[in-house]
Amino acid sequence: MSSKNQYPHVFSPFIIRGVLFKNHLEQAPPGCFFSADENGFVTDAFVSYFRQYARGGVAVCSVGNCTIDISESKDEPGQLQISDPACVQPLKYFAEMCESYGAHGSLELTHNGKDTAYENVLHAPYSASSYITVAEQRRAKLLGREPVATIEMTKEKIRQTVEKYAAAALHCKQAGMKMCMVHGAHGNLIAQFASSYFNKRTDEYGGSMENRARFACEILDAVRAVVGENFVIEYRISADEEHPDQMHFPETLEFINYIKEKVDILHVSSGIHDLWGEPYYMRFMLQNYTMDRMYNVHFAAEVKKAYPGLIVATVGSIKDVAMAEDIIASGKADIVAMNRALHADYDMPRKYAEGREWEHMPCLRCACFRMASPHTSKLCSVNAIWGRFKEYPEGRLPLAAVPKKVAVIGGGPAGVEAMKWLLQRGHAVTLYEKSSHIGGHVRDAVAAPFKQDLSDYLGYMEAFSEHCGARVLLNTEATPELLDAENYDAVIAALGADPIMPKLPGADKPHVHWAPDAENGAAHCGENVVIIGGSSVGTEASINLAMQNKGKKVTVLEMAKEVDLMRTGAASDLLALSEQYGVKRFLGWKLLEIKDSSVIAENADTNEKREFNADTVLMAIGLRPRRTEALKFCHCCPESGFIIIGDCAEAGDVRSSVWTAFEATRYI
Repeated sequence: MSSKNQYPHVFSPFIIRGVLFKNHLEQAPPGCFFSADENGFVTDAFVSYFRQYARGGVAVCSVGNCTIDISESKDEPGQLQISDPACVQPLKYFAEMCESYGAHGSLELTHNGKDTAYENVLHAPYSASSYITVAEQRRAKLLGREPVATIEMTKEKIRQTVEKYAAAALHCKQAGMKMCMVHGAHGNLIAQFASSYFNKRTDEYGGSMENRARFACEILDAVRAVVGENFVIEYRISADEEHPDQMHFPETLEFINYIKEKVDILHVSSGIHDLWGEPYYMRFMLQNYTMDRMYNVHFAAEVKKAYPGLIVATVGSIKDVAMAEDIIASGKADIVAMNRALHADYDMPRKYAEGREWEHMPCLRCACFRMASPHTSKLCSVNAIWGRFKEYPEGRLPLAAVPKKVAVIGGGPAGVEAMKWLLQRGHAVTLYEKSSHIGGHVRDAVAAPFKQDLSDYLGYMEAFSEHCGARVLLNTEATPELLDAENYDAVIAALGADPIMPKLPGADKPHVHWAPDAENGAAHCGENVVIIGGSSVGTEASINLAMQNKGKKVTVLEMAKEVDLMRTGAASDLLALSEQYGVKRFLGWKLLEIKDSSVIAENADTNEKREFNADTVLMAIGLRPRRTEALKFCHCCPESGFIIIGDCAEAGDVRSSVWTAFEATRYI
């Protein structure tokens, strides 16, 4: 079998209700990263944003959180509204764009019920019953007003809302779309009716599961009535809402029985929204790197067993086409939806279909949704060009007017990314790496079992370096003399950074090491390990050592009183793992001295000095850029062509390395 046919289940076309789908890959519906206009209508920017995914090869481009009535359901700026008939003409541009790439455009029809803030619509939100949410209590306190209870929907209001769903679906069809998604997941209005946690009604819409499913059934019947038979209805559901008091999977399986004949695709997700400080159950919708991959696939598989006639889509931390192939081939689901994996690489489907898996950039499951704000353009850690469709409508850098000969010094993430973009611009690139392998400090950071996503990224760096066509010189330390002999037009210094080892009594003792060296086995650990530094490096190292070495006592000392782990996207999980494996964390303690079997630290508030047992001391207090070493190369090309990037410029993470490489190379 040729490399282009390694994924026959994924890339086999199929038909539902006369609608042809070119493969089994769907873009899961993202929120409104690129906004609708002031009326809530599609814009050119909106169409161009989704063009990235359609061009990349998915069969379905889904748009998330499209409100059926923006006057009573609005929870994010720039939300697409599909209640006004005037939305149809702008929607046609989106539908036609998707069709031009052989894909289908689909809108997620949404009413978020309780999750609309009073301030967004200037009236109380509607729901199945009347209550005050935890989110509203906290919001009211923050804004200095009394909490506002939801309005229990009357039967007439229910009827009107059902009609709004139907009208929205009809607008999709009128715009030329052949499908839509009814959003019944994540605690929105339909899910509020389905859940006894929110639904306290005593009429035919409350009580038994049959009654609580009635609202969803009426919506699906009304949608089918207006769109006809040759139109695909996808229904999104939370298999488990992952909240102690809300719907769990056995109840969801019962719910599915009432809608199974009314839907064409059942899209199985999990979790609920968290908008205003409710307990963070949204993590089950956006799994971080410490959580299982293919997170919801077991739910989809159980749905397939219970209802073998259903076409089931699965979503959640499915990282690539190879995973999708395994899922579909094993019968666990029929369609695989991805979102963040396509942020990281919207061309992923095309790359796998064409046998270019080595080019695939894996998602790190880090913090793209936290970064989605007007205050930053850096929305993805590994894909610097994602979302920059105005500058690069074809999703790539243009060829340089004059090809140049460029040296890249260093094979870490900054160096490899610089090499990638330089090649895309048509330059001749030589990369120098003094060690025997590509990776830099990424290689030092993948030892923990919960760092599998970063390990994938290391694999990408290695594969890309092997196949990209650049001259990659391993075991070759760059020197000014070596570069002078090559007569380069530009030099990119990506030499990385060195661990900071503090200058204090005992820091030079033989049992003092850099934390990643202990994780990787380069340094031996005793029974009492003290890690100095409680940010992500120290925290992850402490968990890894405690997990892998049962019985060891691991203590973290951090000088700061507060540590922000949210940039990892996994703060609560890292702290929970620390507790689970018995790691002791002390914030606000400054290291004073290292002894043979202990360390002395001082409390920042009380000036109390304390001795902690330590036969091993690991440093995780940061990195020092190798700028001085880099500056030795500044005259190895015309000085205007010399640039320092990555940790060599300023110590950071993969994201900062990727972005400094992109910014440095896109105009060379």
